[in-house]
Formats: sequence, C-alpha cells, structure tokens
Amino acid sequence: MDAPQPTARTGGVVATLALAGITAAIMQTLVTPLIAELPEILHTTSSNAVWVITVTLLAGAICVPISGRLGDLIGKRRMLLACSVPLAAGSLVCALATSVVPMIIGRGLQGMGMGMVPLGIALLRDVVPAEKLSSSIALVSASMGIGGGLGLPIAAAVAQYADWRVLFWGSTVLAVLIGAAIWFLIPEVPAGARGQRFDVPGAVGLAAGLVCLLLAVSKGADWGWTSATTLGLFAAAVVILPAWGAWELRTRDPLVDLRTTARPRVLLTNVASVFVGFGMYASMLVVPQLLQFPEATGYGLGQSMLAAGLWMAPGGIMMMIVSPFGGKLTDARGPKFTLICGVLVLAVGYGLSLVLMGSAWGLMLALVVINSGVGLAYGSMPALIMSSVPLAETAAANGFNALMRSLGTSVGAAVMGVVLSQMTSTMGGHTFTSESGFRSGLVIGCGIALVAALIAGVVPAARAVPRTGGEASPATLEHAVPGQAATGHATATRTAQLPQNAQSAQVTRAEV
Repeated sequence: MDAPQPTARTGGVVATLALAGITAAIMQTLVTPLIAELPEILHTTSSNAVWVITVTLLAGAICVPISGRLGDLIGKRRMLLACSVPLAAGSLVCALATSVVPMIIGRGLQGMGMGMVPLGIALLRDVVPAEKLSSSIALVSASMGIGGGLGLPIAAAVAQYADWRVLFWGSTVLAVLIGAAIWFLIPEVPAGARGQRFDVPGAVGLAAGLVCLLLAVSKGADWGWTSATTLGLFAAAVVILPAWGAWELRTRDPLVDLRTTARPRVLLTNVASVFVGFGMYASMLVVPQLLQFPEATGYGLGQSMLAAGLWMAPGGIMMMIVSPFGGKLTDARGPKFTLICGVLVLAVGYGLSLVLMGSAWGLMLALVVINSGVGLAYGSMPALIMSSVPLAETAAANGFNALMRSLGTSVGAAVMGVVLSQMTSTMGGHTFTSESGFRSGLVIGCGIALVAALIAGVVPAARAVPRTGGEASPATLEHAVPGQAATGHATATRTAQLPQNAQSAQVTRAEV
C-alpha cells in the first residue's frame, strides 16, 4: 500500500471538515431555545421532552468511537459520508415530527453524525501538507466549540422570528450540503487498518457501558442520585466497562487498542480532555442563566434568549480566530505547551467572570477568554494523540478522545446542575439559583481548569524515533508536526501493515 500523499486541494478539504464539525455541533444546540416550549409543541410531559436533548448525547457518545474505528477499517471519507446521512435524515424526521417519539428518533439520528469531527481530524493526517497540519488540526478540532457558540444565537433568532420547524428544515439543507461537499472535495485515501475485522462484541459492550454510565450521570438529578434506577445504572456500568476492557485486551483487532490508550502521553491527554470538557460546559451552563435572570434578583441581567445568544456569539467567533494561532504555537513549541497555555487561559477566563459578572459586556469578555482557552486546548489534544499512535489507529484514537471530551461535558453538566439547584434563593414565592450558587459554579470551573493544567504539565514529551542516518532529538520530535516529520508517512504506513500484535510491540514510541 502506498503512503498517503498530501492533496493539492488543502483549502477545500480543511474548510469542508471544519464546516462539517460546526454543523454537527449546531445540531446539539439546535433545540436549546425550544426547551421551555417542547412539552407543548410535542404534546408530552416535561420529563419526556428532556429526552430530546439526552438522546443526542447518548447517540453521539456511542457512535463516535465506533465510527472512528470504522474509518480506520473501511476509509475515513466513506465514514464521513455515512455520518452525513443520519445527520440529514434526523433533521428531516424532526422537521416533520408532531409528537415526542419521532422527535426523539430524529434527535438520536442527529447524534449519530457527531463522529464527523474525529474522523475529519484523523483524515487531515493523511492529506494535509506538514506545514499546514497543526493549524488545520486546531481549526477542525475547535469546530465543535465554534458550532456550539454560534448555534445558540442562530437557533434563538430563528425560534423567535419563525416557526420552530424552520430550524430543522435549515439543518436538513445544511447536512445535505455538507454531504455534497465531502463527496466532491474530500479525497479517498487508503484505510489504515484495511483487512482487520470489526470488533462487534467490543462495540456492543462499550455502547452498553456508556449508556448505563451517561444515563446515570445525565438523569441522576431528575431520578434522584440515590434512587434504585440511578444506582442500578452506575452498578451496571461498573460491571460492564471493566469486562469490556478485559475483552479489548484479549481480542486480536480491538475497537479501542487499550495498550495504545494506556501509554502515558495518550492516557494523560485523554484525562485532561475530560477536565477541559467539564471546564467548557460549566461556562455554557452558568453564563446564559446569568444573562437571562431577571434584574430584580440583583445579579441577573434581564436579557432575552436572543440577546443572550448574541452576547455569547463573540466567544464562538473568538475560538475560530484563535485556532490558527494555536496551530502556529504547536509548530513552534509543541502540542503539550499549547495545551498548558489553553487550560491556563481557561482558568483566567473564569477568574475574569467572577469579577465581571455584573454586566453583559463583562460576561461577554470573560466568555471570549474562556473560549480562547478552549480553542487552544481542543486544537492541541488531537496533535498529542496522533503523535503517539500508529497511522492505522488515528481515527479510532481521535474518536476515543472525542468521547472523553463528551464524558467531561456530561459530568460537568451533572455537577453544575447539582450546585445550581442546591444553592438557591426565594423571592415572590419562586425559588431560583442564588448569586453564591453562580459564583460557586464559576469557581469550580476555574479549579477544574487548574487541575487540567497540572495534568497537562505531566504529559511526557515525545520520545525519539530511530531513523536512517542518525537519531532525532526529543526536542525536534516534540515540535514536529504529527505524522509528517522524523519517520514520515512511509514508516507509519509500514507499521500499519504489520499484524496487530506486532504493532503493539514495534510502535512503542511516538510517531511524529
């Protein structure tokens, strides 16, 4: 198999993959402006309507690692096209829905399209020239945050000034356009793990374990943290996930190569991803509420949903602006340095929010700083991952990293939900989150960011890889672009052709 070569259509490839990620993220925030109206729209109860949001999270968490592995097995372009199908179909089903069941089905289909981002990041390693790879990875990786930041004001404007179905008709058209762009602009590259089998038991085990864990985390506050259902789901997750891990270590072609994942550089990056995901979501939960709480509370700013979305939009735009600079920083100082800078900027943003939470412009400024940190951190993590795994595992490894981010946002939502619901005040017979509750949430976000900085600080540097004519220095490798320098694509491709057990033995050093 020939080594993959950079394509001449780099600009179109990167733009398409970034837009695909933004589109997938917009699907997640699409129903946010409709939360209060969903029970009436769908003729159902509030508890049933919540599944419209929860099912997207569950479907995305399950499908992201599976689509990543399939990308390695049958080709990343093919799986990108496959992900665009449920994204469009789900939007269409939601646009036509008249009750809660088809809406939940449609939202679940939309969640299946979330694998576009890790697949796109992995594809960049195959088709983008070395000098553009870091900045391209940073932009595509940050696209989930960019879409989340821009999706809320767009969805709020449409929901306020047009029929709610317009949101889903628009997302249907957008998904179809993204699918067409992938078909015409994304080149076909050889599958890195072609010839290996798909791990069906591993996929089923991971799906079952994740459903139990994420359901317990996301619904625990509603069902009660000590309820039989919540405790039963946690217990099932504790049993299923270790059993899944044992299977993955024994099978020849695992869904997720846990030996690769256990390498300190990969493991610590994934752990940091959980904390960064938590840190990002904490601000997305606190800031909109502060903006929309009535001024009569003494700390709310009395903004409408649309106005709150517009105040938050610069944060999403800033993430897009910062991403290319993050790529340049990675080229100059290495992805570990960029990750540390990102989480420290995230912590500074939370510190600013504590000082400036009394005004809309102050919260906007703080959110700009927070999202700048998220953009730097999100852009660096795939570079760390891909510099440490074989070419045959790039999509699966990025899919697992995306799962860790998603797990972080889920845990963040649960923790922040408990804090904001327990620290309350009463006025005029109504109970709502107190100012100290919001401040506590922001302090927790800052602390989580600092923990992420400590974890990033102990991520080991890439080790030297022997090559003909001498030994590459660790400094050179740490600053090299993933998958391009030192050993190059040819070595990575030769490694990908080895049997799985031989890969585990031979690929013990970072391929950068």
